[in-house]
Amino acid sequence: MLILPSRRQVLGGIGAGAALGLSTGAYALFEPRYRLVVTRYAPVLPRWTPGLRLRVAVLADFHVGEPFMPLDRIAEIVDATNALAPDLTLMLGDYPAGPSVTFRKVPLLEFARVVEGLRAPLGVHAILGNHDWWDDAEAQAGLSDVTEAQRVLEARGIPVMENTVLRLEKDGHPFWIAGLGDQEPFVKVGNYEGRDDLSGTLARITDSAPVLLMVHEPDIFLDVPDRVSLTLAGHTHGGQIRLFGYSPVIPSQRGNDFAYGHVVLKNRHMIVSGGFGVSRVPVRLGVPPEIVLLELGHPAASVDLVPGRTVPDDGRRPG
Repeated sequence: MLILPSRRQVLGGIGAGAALGLSTGAYALFEPRYRLVVTRYAPVLPRWTPGLRLRVAVLADFHVGEPFMPLDRIAEIVDATNALAPDLTLMLGDYPAGPSVTFRKVPLLEFARVVEGLRAPLGVHAILGNHDWWDDAEAQAGLSDVTEAQRVLEARGIPVMENTVLRLEKDGHPFWIAGLGDQEPFVKVGNYEGRDDLSGTLARITDSAPVLLMVHEPDIFLDVPDRVSLTLAGHTHGGQIRLFGYSPVIPSQRGNDFAYGHVVLKNRHMIVSGGFGVSRVPVRLGVPPEIVLLELGHPAASVDLVPGRTVPDDGRRPG
């Protein structure tokens, strides 16, 4: 016998569903402003020098602006990063927030004054992302070849790497960091030419020491040679909305393959950070703002380390 629900049960179910929807929406607005996690990786990398132990903090996609990423939130991230005692801190671009998620712009000069507080014995190094170009009117108009983001960071002692490399040493073991220019700096004016020069950048490396490559958009990983031990990317925000390991919208030609986390492709390794801020829509759900902490050359002993995810090489390359 078919038993139909009563009117009270139907209305109660609708009310419960509405409450769940409202609570989920409220949480999604809450998450970018107040949550902060540390995601730890200890990948076993190719071309890594035995005995080289390196602790690296990776910070991506700040998108500073009120109300979701005010200066006190930036200060919280700086303090939390310093508390991890990294040997090296790397910043992967997208420092300003776009207008769709900003009620009040925060001057990048003020942002730079706060991130100047980052501390690491081997330095703090940065690259630029697409929003550092898109949200710079002079750069978009061709009036300046240097973005405001680069100027203010370098004025505060944080070098911005664009198709450049730097050789560093830890405990007598050398390694390289390389920073790639942004791949999508002028999309808003119909100029699809990137500022990235992958082959020219890697040609600057003069020995066989391991290489950490900083990029903003992850699609370039398809063309990164196995000479690079680890590629570090941001840009995707992990999809910004991610449920059961899937994100419906990813700014990558490889979709969820390159959305988030530790990606392995033909024994080449990339870690995509979920970053901190928001873009286009002011919500994050299932991708809490994160500091990525790399334990390179360390034994993988901690239960919170994230394993790699192998993806197929289907031949697609970014256009």
